[in-house]
Amino acid sequence: MIPKDPVMLLSFLNLKLRDFYGNLEALCEDLELDREEVEKKLAALDYHYDSERNQFI
Repeated sequence: MIPKDPVMLLSFLNLKLRDFYGNLEALCEDLELDREEVEKKLAALDYHYDSERNQFI
């Protein structure tokens, strides 16, 4: 289960990306998440996925 709170979601996703996944697509596929929905939630906090860093910044 992923966090519903956007700030906790940010922390959760960046940890997973850093430690377990090579990119956001692999994370979303494995955890059965809608990538657009994830990016929309974090964009509301002004965080966007950076594929070179493999994290939300």
